[in-house]
Amino acid sequence: MQRILVVVLLGLLASGLLSCSRGGAQEVVVYTSVDQVFSEPIFRAFERETGIAVRAVFDTEETKSTGVLNRLIAEARSPRTDVFWSGDPVRPFVLINHGLVEAYISPSATAIPPSFKAADGTWTGFAARARVLLVNKHRVPSQDTPRSIEDLANPRWKGQAAMANPLFGTTTMHVAALFATWGEARAGRFLEQVKANNVRIASSNGEVKRLVIAGESAFGLLDSDDATDALNAGVAVEVVYPDQDTLGTLVMPTAVVLIRGGPHPQNGRKLIDYLLSPDVEARMAGTAGHMPLRSTVPTPAHVRPVSALRMMPADYSRVTSEIERIQPWLRNWVGL
Repeated sequence: MQRILVVVLLGLLASGLLSCSRGGAQEVVVYTSVDQVFSEPIFRAFERETGIAVRAVFDTEETKSTGVLNRLIAEARSPRTDVFWSGDPVRPFVLINHGLVEAYISPSATAIPPSFKAADGTWTGFAARARVLLVNKHRVPSQDTPRSIEDLANPRWKGQAAMANPLFGTTTMHVAALFATWGEARAGRFLEQVKANNVRIASSNGEVKRLVIAGESAFGLLDSDDATDALNAGVAVEVVYPDQDTLGTLVMPTAVVLIRGGPHPQNGRKLIDYLLSPDVEARMAGTAGHMPLRSTVPTPAHVRPVSALRMMPADYSRVTSEIERIQPWLRNWVGL
């Protein structure tokens, strides 16, 4: 009998060790397109609070949020990650359309407004950015400050404005949102006017920031976190949330999804609960200039609350479809 018990115990021990070697109960894998400088400290804080190790794969500025997305699709038959934390709300819909997302309604998401999460739990948004204008105050008198994205096409600013290449990143999302909201005729006409106005097409939002700070461009269209970087640098710039009397400003929450068939689903849910907490939104506001979606989360003076904005209407699912549909048009627009 003792020999049998020893064999059973050894078998259970071996089984437990094998389980740990295949991923372990104290590990979670996350892919993210949120800048590493902001996301990694949050993962480290999660590790300290839970004892669960986070293995993170980060996207880069060069891959423009598509690197980890393409990796997730390539790994569809044998998922290697539990969670995808997207820097924008459209990439999750690509995964949803591929059947790669497991629905999860987190208890941490209760206070997040319905327009920023899926009722079925397939995606949840938090910690948003906005598409804003960064204005060089040395080059632009206060009375002439541009207030609309349509100022990109205003002859008053011919050759003086900048925007990132619309084939990549959040600029693609912004253009697709215009096509979805304005319709193809108006959106296409606007972009042709932008081209005729000699708007400088930069390699990235970060490059737009550099051009404006250096005074090479009077103003530029970019993301609010890049604008926050410029403000924190103490340079003479102003941040404008555009079209507050008309179209509204495009708001882009980061979004988190649980990957179907991931190696550590329970720990994946725990990480999602943590990311969706008010504390993480407050931290993203303080370090990354992201806007909390909850009105109760405090924001620094330079971060405008979402509740204080007139927001551009945006059906993120439709915007995702528009991104794919207009790619040939955009390639032709940029001359490819």
